[in-house]
Amino acid sequence: MTEPISTRDAYRDWADIYDSNDNRTRDLDALVLRGAELPLDGASVVEFGAGTGKNTLYLAERAGSVLALDLSPEMLARARARMTASHVRFVEHDITRAWPADDATADVTVGNLVLEHIDDLAPVFAEAARVLKPGGTLFISELHPDRQARGSQARFSRNGQDTRVEAYVHTVSDYVTGAEAAGLVLTGINEAIEADAAVSEDLPPRILALTFVKPD
Repeated sequence: MTEPISTRDAYRDWADIYDSNDNRTRDLDALVLRGAELPLDGASVVEFGAGTGKNTLYLAERAGSVLALDLSPEMLARARARMTASHVRFVEHDITRAWPADDATADVTVGNLVLEHIDDLAPVFAEAARVLKPGGTLFISELHPDRQARGSQARFSRNGQDTRVEAYVHTVSDYVTGAEAAGLVLTGINEAIEADAAVSEDLPPRILALTFVKPD
């Protein structure tokens, strides 16, 4: 088995086919976000790990503004091609560094299928908490840790070979305690299995989604 490649290199090569190849995790993640009932109407939203804009379009339909951050210029090029709107701004950015947003300016921060690729979660949670207004919401949706424990991780076919993307295993506790250390409070948890999956006691959930609030 080949070694995983860096996140930046992987998404450079994956960008052109990311939206079209078979990806049950991507598809379920989109459904989970849309079912989360986030307070998006007229909201100021910061999306981290925007990728090809697969969820940005949904956020933009309801939000007053969206700042969409991603490490990969190739993925962002796909996102920009997907949509142009004056209230949406796509920015190439390493989300482990200070985000290009002022303190307490976001109503909602959203991260989908991105923290798997981050070793140290603390800077990301700290930035999410910093930019949130008091009472604001952080929503994250990730490949479930129980799937990771069985060897699942982001992967795609490159030059006919199965290519794994650099990934780090985080437990449910890692996510919860990391957010709590940044001053956020857990308000919701969703462990999701795709609707057409075979029912089995041995089948872990595919997606872990967590909702946090910044206290007033």
